[in-house]
Amino acid sequence: MATLRKQGQCYFIDYRIAGQRVRKTIGLSLKAAEIALREIEVSLAKGELTAEYQGGLYKNLLQDYRSYCQTNLAPNTRNRYRSILDNFNRFLSKQSRVLSKASDFTPRVFEGFKAFRKGEGACNRTINSELIVIKMMFRLAVQWGYVRKNPMNGVGKLRIPTENPPQFLTEVQCQKLLSASDEFLRPVFFTFLNTGMRKGELENLEWTDVDFDRRRIKIRVKADWIPKTNEREIPINDPLFQLLQEQRQRTGDNRLVFPNRRGRKIPSNCLRSRFMTLTKRCGFPEVTTIHILRHTFASHLVMKGVDLATIKHLLGHSDIETTMIYMLHENQQKTPL
Repeated sequence: MATLRKQGQCYFIDYRIAGQRVRKTIGLSLKAAEIALREIEVSLAKGELTAEYQGGLYKNLLQDYRSYCQTNLAPNTRNRYRSILDNFNRFLSKQSRVLSKASDFTPRVFEGFKAFRKGEGACNRTINSELIVIKMMFRLAVQWGYVRKNPMNGVGKLRIPTENPPQFLTEVQCQKLLSASDEFLRPVFFTFLNTGMRKGELENLEWTDVDFDRRRIKIRVKADWIPKTNEREIPINDPLFQLLQEQRQRTGDNRLVFPNRRGRKIPSNCLRSRFMTLTKRCGFPEVTTIHILRHTFASHLVMKGVDLATIKHLLGHSDIETTMIYMLHENQQKTPL
């Protein structure tokens, strides 16, 4: 007998084969989970599933993880994860010992992967990002019953050399940017500068995420999108509160806070291309990425004396070390772009 369960926003199916527990993650769709449940129950009744279906095999774990990514991740993130898994499997194909079971993996394997990628010229930051994706797969492997514990526990990240502080815009440059923006772009850029949101977070922001009574914006999971890090709340200051009220009137019944002119979600590359056009017009053409508005938000908070723990929460960083890079501004002449 199979059982449909839900953990957080994700559905999964529990069943047993020859006394072995199998836990198959389906995704965020209840309809898809119900269809999968019926298919598994029919297969169990016919005796078509065996313990080898899951059985700790790495190839099955890889297949389940790819299905998980297909269901739970945005297209750009899926592509990045797919590329990372390809790198990892290419490394495995060159090993003298075949690792057929998930339980065959040890910390030494992942240390070998780090050395392999270093030999290919990948930088430490890239390798660390790849380790995060692979560690997530083995964390899910524990949940799904492939292994008893994550074999990546204890595998350390590579040291990242001390960096220069992130670039940011001055208040004068921010005003130039906003003044040069049209009716569509100005609310978008103003919100970036007053919240530090990531581009994907703003593009997927819905009015149900905006609590005018509590003056909070909730970054949360959607049916078709998942935040890069954990869900969080961002306070709404007075200028942003007024702007969002005006934006609410402009959007009418649209569920999106910032729809494009056709009332749909803003296309992925639209904002950056228009942003680059504006920065050239404003006299700082070296600014080519919208992410600098997030850096601007954080850098200005640091210079106003806001503590790192607060900035970490507002930005949604999972590690305080990521936030600490903004502290470099305090040890240098505070010279922006």
